[in-house]
Amino acid sequence: MTQVTMTVNGKTVSAEVEGRTLLVEFLREKLDLTGTHVGCDTSQCGACVVHVNGKALKSCTAFAQDLDGADVKTIEGMANADGSLSVVQQAFQDHHGLQCGFCTPGMVMSASALLAENPSPSETEIREYLEGNICRCTGYHNIVKAVMAASGQDVTGIAAE
Repeated sequence: MTQVTMTVNGKTVSAEVEGRTLLVEFLREKLDLTGTHVGCDTSQCGACVVHVNGKALKSCTAFAQDLDGADVKTIEGMANADGSLSVVQQAFQDHHGLQCGFCTPGMVMSASALLAENPSPSETEIREYLEGNICRCTGYHNIVKAVMAASGQDVTGIAAE
């Protein structure tokens, strides 16, 4: 067992973990932060995306012990300080960028990371950035619209695929 300490959603947390404990398991099982989903166990779907030290990371690909001292943000930490939805979360709601909701936390986390890197991405850039996130419901059209809207861009010209 290894003692791991990190900052998660602005709070310092510590727990003992086995060396094989994945970050997604640490978040869900040790911290009860279940918004980060386990979708495929093979890093294909993106449902487990979180931010580690400001960068998007599939949390099923990293061991918790390797992130000792890291700053982690999960979907539970995305809301504004007053509890209202973040710009990206609100855009997903406003533009119906979700159906069943299973992929939504990972999509929101990835979209937020994209907008931090590129505040005004093109439709093509959004689609390319989100390639690592699978949605089985929406066909991505409304997800792309939501990301465009969150960036402050006009969404009327986005064509359905």
